[in-house]
Amino acid sequence: MTRSDPPPPAPLRPHLLRQRRGVEPTTSTELFFDLVYIFTVTQVSHYLIEHPDWPGAARAALLLALVWFVWVYTAWVTNWLHPDRAPVRALLLALMLGSLLLSVAIPGAFTGTGLLFAVLYVVVQVGRTAFGWWAVQGNPGLAGGFQKTLLWFAGTSVLMLLGGLAGAGVRETLWAVAIAVEVTGLSIGYPVPRLGRSQSEQWEVEGGHLAERCQAFVLIALGESILVTGSTLMQRLGVQTSGAFVLAFAGSVALWWVYFARSAPAATAVIARAGERTGALSRVAFNYLHPVMVAGIIVAAAADERLLHEPGAPTDTRTALFVFGGPALFLAGHGAYLAVLWRTRPTSRMLAVVALLVLVPICAGLAVPVAACSALATAVTVALIVADRLRAPEASPARPVA
Repeated sequence: MTRSDPPPPAPLRPHLLRQRRGVEPTTSTELFFDLVYIFTVTQVSHYLIEHPDWPGAARAALLLALVWFVWVYTAWVTNWLHPDRAPVRALLLALMLGSLLLSVAIPGAFTGTGLLFAVLYVVVQVGRTAFGWWAVQGNPGLAGGFQKTLLWFAGTSVLMLLGGLAGAGVRETLWAVAIAVEVTGLSIGYPVPRLGRSQSEQWEVEGGHLAERCQAFVLIALGESILVTGSTLMQRLGVQTSGAFVLAFAGSVALWWVYFARSAPAATAVIARAGERTGALSRVAFNYLHPVMVAGIIVAAAADERLLHEPGAPTDTRTALFVFGGPALFLAGHGAYLAVLWRTRPTSRMLAVVALLVLVPICAGLAVPVAACSALATAVTVALIVADRLRAPEASPARPVA
């Protein structure tokens, strides 16, 4: 820098920003905020259980996408802002309340509480983004990113509110368009005329922190699936349902093992070392692929609820889609996650997904008991785990097999 060059701008509120000293730890404030999403995931799961058809599944997917946007954008904000600073902590508590009310509105989101759901969503998304813009003033990269995001959120807010006012059918369409606009905006950097677009290289992302935050949400989803099966067991305690519960628990453990045994700690290290690629890598890995895995866990939880109610009932096509589709969705998302991080083909995950999907028509056609189908789905996941271990028994945690 020469004497004539102006000094680089300094943040106006540096005390609100996280200090970059390696992987930033997840704070107790963030974990407290996450507690609301145990209830949120339960609400989405119960919505799917109560509407076990294609329209119900599509609506549950819309709800999951919207609540995921609320959570993951909050995780991004706390990647830049320190959660234990008083203004940021107050923001998180306000977002926690808003998320709780949003969750309460989920059961009637496509009937009586649709407008309430839309209003709460808009308030949370716009309010948090406006706060972030205020907090990072003086940092050109972050302030510009928040400003562009805020303008795009203002546009999607109109779609959400119009959807809340509209009737069934139109509401789903408008909310789906809002989701598509938000995904597109993030993918291309929220371009705004005269302001340009937000470059991922300027986002100053601490990828290890985001990886740990998403790992926490996966644990929330898995914990919710165990909660669903546990509450069902309490209502129908008996030898048969106890056996079904053990089977459902084994399925949850298998999904946990796939995600956390190797790839989770390795992913934290890979993201943290990604350098200029961190922003773009995090956008795909966390915003886009993790909700696919969470959706798989929710579908599997719906299948477990069916398993505990009627373990010996013959499997129809709808039940088979739940039983095998949940793990297949999870493994597809996890395989894509590995492919993005390590740029490798997740062959074992692809084969497992194919095997699970092939079992759907077979088990439905033969009317195999639900318990047997659940055991088969778990066996496929366990076989994947064993295959990974056999292929690379000495693999380094930083280089997991795909």
